[in-house]
Amino acid sequence: MVVILFIVSVIIFSLVNVLPGDPALLKLGQEASPEAVEKLRIEMGLNDPLYVQYFNWISNVIQGDLGRSYIDNTAVTEILKQKIPVTLQLTVISFFVAILIALPAGIISASRKGTLWDYSSTLFALSGVSIPPFFLGILLIFIFSIGLGWFPPSGYTPFWQDPMRSLMLMILPAITVGIRLSAELTRMLRSSLLEVLQSEYIRTGYAKGLREKGVIFKHALRNAMIPVITVSGLQVGSFLGGAVITETIFAVPGLGQLVVNSILTRDFPVVQGAVMFMAFAVVFINFTVDMLYSVLDPRIKLSGGAK
Repeated sequence: MVVILFIVSVIIFSLVNVLPGDPALLKLGQEASPEAVEKLRIEMGLNDPLYVQYFNWISNVIQGDLGRSYIDNTAVTEILKQKIPVTLQLTVISFFVAILIALPAGIISASRKGTLWDYSSTLFALSGVSIPPFFLGILLIFIFSIGLGWFPPSGYTPFWQDPMRSLMLMILPAITVGIRLSAELTRMLRSSLLEVLQSEYIRTGYAKGLREKGVIFKHALRNAMIPVITVSGLQVGSFLGGAVITETIFAVPGLGQLVVNSILTRDFPVVQGAVMFMAFAVVFINFTVDMLYSVLDPRIKLSGGAK
């Protein structure tokens, strides 16, 4: 985890600093004198060599200080505290949507292999993976907001202020982000469940007269869920990457919209802090997924290897 985060930090810092534009000039405005711009660049440390700037930044990050915004001098940590709950709400609802679709679709597809249900599930999975989030988001707004008027087209209301309004505003963004994950999980669950259903202990269960539902839900599904959980953890990156586009389309003031706006204003500390948090979230969740393996399958021992 430490090595990955170090590499990510180097990549983030390098990419941000090759962006065109001068943060000092953007902060002072186009009418500022060259002397004033140069003075501000020195105060902001922009004239230091890149390796010095990186060392100063990463040293502060290790101590929990992500720096201050170039625009309003607000601490980046304070900005993230305001944006993280918004993206977290979108992520949780999107994941719920994905599971709500993927579990029945994957189970029906595997248990009804070669039928119309199976072909329909496969078509949905291929379509969900193929449709870009920005296109799906605009399409949903056009159909369900402008056409049918069922949901608000964009905006955000905190859940604690108006729970119903907040959920209504989150449904379309959550579907936009969740459809792709549900398609991935459907394909993985179908493949994994088909493999498990061919196992000897499953055939033994059928031979003993167990009902199909009991065999699938009590025996096969638990073993089939291990690769599905792995994919779920890996797709967290897609959630956060999709949130950058989705939050911009639906005007959701979360981490995604923050990153886009900060790039446009060349607010480098905010960009670096937000992307580093996303990277940490992805690494930590994948680490947690690895820990869950031993819960799903007691045969897996996290200490001392498999026994």
